[in-house]
Amino acid sequence: MRYSSFLLAATLGATLVAGTAQARDYSEIRLGVDLPYEPFMYRQADGELTGFEIELGEAVCAYLEATCTWVEQDWDGIIPGLLARNYDAIMSSMSINEERAQQVLFSEPYYTTPSVWVTALDREIDIDDRASLEGLVVGVQRATLQDNYVTELYGDVVEVRRYTGGSEVVTDMRAGRLDLAFMDYPVAESAIAIDTDESDFKRISGFIKEPAHIFGEGVGVAFRKRDQALADDFNEALAALKEDGTYDEIMNRYFSYDIKL
Repeated sequence: MRYSSFLLAATLGATLVAGTAQARDYSEIRLGVDLPYEPFMYRQADGELTGFEIELGEAVCAYLEATCTWVEQDWDGIIPGLLARNYDAIMSSMSINEERAQQVLFSEPYYTTPSVWVTALDREIDIDDRASLEGLVVGVQRATLQDNYVTELYGDVVEVRRYTGGSEVVTDMRAGRLDLAFMDYPVAESAIAIDTDESDFKRISGFIKEPAHIFGEGVGVAFRKRDQALADDFNEALAALKEDGTYDEIMNRYFSYDIKL
């Protein structure tokens, strides 16, 4: 993985630990993440963390002259872990929406991506023909916006099968235990090479970003509501990284299109 000299010093100091609740002075910033979620956060073969949000988080910490410590947490417990002070913030592709905003304080949004329906190459499924979907099995990652979307709009028609991680959705798709899946597009790019000749799967929808009450306003860093000062620091850092080109440098290593907000 290529790092700029700006990121390298911070990256060398980063570690992944089990979070414990304790007071922080923010010379160390503990960031909760759900792994893996390629290309945003995942482990390399040598065990080191990488991905768009890992690099961006390291850049934020470097700007704030702090050390990033990455704390792993399953997605369905990630907000409770924040509220229990197991980490200082969540930087793990969390979309901003009204329901979550009642529990946590969000930074300004820093990226947005669409979701898509995918199925096996040999399946013919018309996602716009609601009646034809009756009884089909759909895979989603539990407690995500994709879960909320399918449950709210298709839960009366399809069987929704929920998984702890996106990799489990892909495993069951490959095993033929799912008829289709609803996935974040960059994850589908990374996990199943969607929209390439190498993929065993195909996209059967356009890019989906609405309705806003489900998909929200983009992805933000989540904080405890009383941590406004830390949120302000992150907003300042993210704005500076966008201004000086660091954000684009990181983004272009992982995406062939602009996700910046």
